[in-house]
Amino acid sequence: MRYENPTTIENAVDLLVGSEGPAFVLAGGTDLLVRMKADHFDADLVVDLKSIAGMDQIHETADGFVIGAAVPCAALGEHAALVAAWPGVVEAANLIGSTQIQSRCTISGNLCNASPAADSVPAMVAANAHARIVGPKGARTVAVVDIPTAPGKTSLAKGEIIEAVLLPKPEAHSGDAYLRFTPRTEMDIAVVGAAVSLTVDAEGTVQTARVALGAVAPSVLTVDTAETALVGSMLDDATLKAVEAACAAASNPIADKRGTVEFRNQVAGVLGRRAAALAYTRAGGTQ
Repeated sequence: MRYENPTTIENAVDLLVGSEGPAFVLAGGTDLLVRMKADHFDADLVVDLKSIAGMDQIHETADGFVIGAAVPCAALGEHAALVAAWPGVVEAANLIGSTQIQSRCTISGNLCNASPAADSVPAMVAANAHARIVGPKGARTVAVVDIPTAPGKTSLAKGEIIEAVLLPKPEAHSGDAYLRFTPRTEMDIAVVGAAVSLTVDAEGTVQTARVALGAVAPSVLTVDTAETALVGSMLDDATLKAVEAACAAASNPIADKRGTVEFRNQVAGVLGRRAAALAYTRAGGTQ
């Protein structure tokens, strides 16, 4: 196996394109290093992104936030403007692993690992985040929701690298939230995760809403029916019940030792309802 540490994104792309065997990108490495210890792991090349300028930085722009692919999740929680704008995204990112893992893991890596139970991905989807991708055909911007396609699979082509995650500038009177259920209080993966982002008007009526579920389908799941129930409401009990029912109905999980299908469906509904209520409060709405 060959290890490369390029200093430009173009060089990193060229290395990946030129690899004859399996090639992997290393940002934080918290998923990749675990895989490398497995007997069945096979790699011709590992390309480390951390020496590329800007990969470890968060930039606030007029349009929102640009989060480099090698920014550790711990740094998100230390960025006051990002925490104020997207608390749900930051909270989701800060649920990944232990304190030690937090200093290395990245939301770009969490996205590219394509686990159905990834914590940061539903929160990014609810926030309408995009990823800036650089590859042999140039750069393109893709909605985060369109990147994971199945467990361990993404829509990225050979040689393509996520350079940064782009979070939009939140609208006035907006709020987001991410909640999950795990058997343990920390250092565990989600049995179910739910994220909600919404905006309200001056009277507290919901104007826009995005709802995303994790760990209940092969990839992150958006719930249009829950979004429809939220828009135009002031989050009364009937609306919350409708959101809960919509999330439970949309949930399409597997059954394993961590939870039955019926249990996961029920939890998806409960977490969807609670996340909606928290996002509404953060947006300035009152119930």
